[in-house]
Amino acid sequence: MPVNIKKKRELVARLLGVGANRVRFEPDKLDDIADSITREDLRSLVKKGTIWTVKVKGTSRGRAKATRSVRKKSGLGSGSKKGKKTARMGKKSAYVTKVRSLRYHLKVLKDRNDINRPTYWSVYKKINGGQVRSVSHLRDIVKQAKAR
Repeated sequence: MPVNIKKKRELVARLLGVGANRVRFEPDKLDDIADSITREDLRSLVKKGTIWTVKVKGTSRGRAKATRSVRKKSGLGSGSKKGKKTARMGKKSAYVTKVRSLRYHLKVLKDRNDINRPTYWSVYKKINGGQVRSVSHLRDIVKQAKAR
């Protein structure tokens, strides 16, 4: 009467804490496996290398990574962008960068002695109030202030 190897496989799976499909037997030593009755016998066969487990097969992410990198590259050029700069950036961060650059340019003008302190502070307050649009607009305002 042939011994049911399937039950041995299930027993070893429970013993090792893996699924039954991951348990492998050495084909030459099936008789030894069939003769083993207790869990201790099976443990000794595992130690010898007659019974072993196979690693879990995972889903390969190689193709997914490749397609994702291609998708990331496309559609980032200036021609594909729609809306204002603040639509992608956020209004506050755009405002902060603009104000910082304007204040820096104003400071440079003051350090070069192109403008005096009262003019500096009047333009500074205009920047704070949002009346200055850009660096070129700042230069125009400074020119007008000098002309007076």
